[in-house]
Amino acid sequence: MSHSAHDVVIVGGGPGGYVAAIRAAQLGLSVALVERDALGGVCLNWGCIPTKALLHAADVLRDIRHAAELGVIIDEPRIDLDRLVGRSRAVAEQLSQGVGHLMRKHRIPVHRGHARLEGPDRVRVVLANGDEVLDAEAIVLATGAHPKSLPGIVADGEFVWTAQQAMTPKSLPAHLLVIGAGAIGIEFASFYADCGSAVTVVEVLPRILPTEDEDVSAFARSQLEARGITVHTDAKVTALEPGRARVETPAGELDLVVDRVVLAVGVAGNIDDIGLEGTEVKIHGGFVACNAFGQTNEPSIYAIGDVAGPPCLAHKASHEGMIAMEHVAGNLVHPLARSRIPACTYAHPQVASVGLTERAAIEAGRQVRIGRFPLIGNGKAVALGDTAGLIKTVFDRGTGELLGAHLVGPGVTELVQGYAIAMGCEATEAELMHTVFPHPTLSEAMQEAVLSAYDRALHV
Repeated sequence: MSHSAHDVVIVGGGPGGYVAAIRAAQLGLSVALVERDALGGVCLNWGCIPTKALLHAADVLRDIRHAAELGVIIDEPRIDLDRLVGRSRAVAEQLSQGVGHLMRKHRIPVHRGHARLEGPDRVRVVLANGDEVLDAEAIVLATGAHPKSLPGIVADGEFVWTAQQAMTPKSLPAHLLVIGAGAIGIEFASFYADCGSAVTVVEVLPRILPTEDEDVSAFARSQLEARGITVHTDAKVTALEPGRARVETPAGELDLVVDRVVLAVGVAGNIDDIGLEGTEVKIHGGFVACNAFGQTNEPSIYAIGDVAGPPCLAHKASHEGMIAMEHVAGNLVHPLARSRIPACTYAHPQVASVGLTERAAIEAGRQVRIGRFPLIGNGKAVALGDTAGLIKTVFDRGTGELLGAHLVGPGVTELVQGYAIAMGCEATEAELMHTVFPHPTLSEAMQEAVLSAYDRALHV
């Protein structure tokens, strides 16, 4: 059994853990990383990255099908599923190897095995050929999360899929049921619909993408339904067996023919069997409770990323990792501005947002000004032949503070960061109005949505 000591030991090599490790090394801290699976975590290997490779293929397929509208004649495309899935896996593997390169570049030792805490300053790494013990001044939990299940519905990998099986299908289901209409569920619904599956989405809440602004949620639903995707909200699956599903909806009970089911009803933190019982770490709602710097009730133990609770987003995890390491190093650091974390859904249409929804702003007691701009009024969107979308802004009526921005349509996941930067710089409507946006770009619609809030929109 080997024994070593470090300033920081990080448990988990996902987008929170490996970024924290790099920042710790940059700060001159002695750091070790423990990962029992592939570097990059679920996000890189089985989430964010490979799904975007699949969705990009769906975008290309959809563009080819509509190419004749642009004057480009292409024979009817077909899907080579093995190559499509294979490329997605190759992309994930390439980036996972890239994380390994970064660890070597920063001289960060990676310990491959299952980690368990032995008190607030020691980690035991369980290996097949003998354990390793790592002592640390600080420990960072970056263990991620796992998919939730529902009573009576178990993901067996055959009939009922988790995201992992949905990313690696051997064949395309003729009829797909997606349970859950958050970002993951809607992305898979969009992908499989583009590939030719008949898709039904069931959501227990009153609307899809329930954390998004109501206008954007409603618009996205209308676009998905226009593509042939059936959506049931205020609904739940009451019985499920191979080939069949029973769904309770406000209009009555439905019997559906179903070849495969994707279970996408959220995640829970990976907190089991990591030794928390020997510490003062507290659990709240299935996640590790921590302060604005990631510090738990046990001062030497930090938690970042999905295990620290929602929003469960890779970019949030990475930023938390950097903040935690600055805090460990004793540097002055701003806590995470949770109200300015962008959220993105990479379906067709794309959805992106940052800040407060209109309803949340009003419920917080803010007097608001609302701007809306449809992409039909944007020259670049017209040129692209993709005008189904809108941008909505929420301003404080008295101060001009940008409280939130909500986008749906082509390319909006690449646009939203402009609003996030504006909010971080405390820009008001005046700065946004006086910013010169290049023409012709989709980004011009961002300024038009600002102008609209002050009755100055030009192209609508």
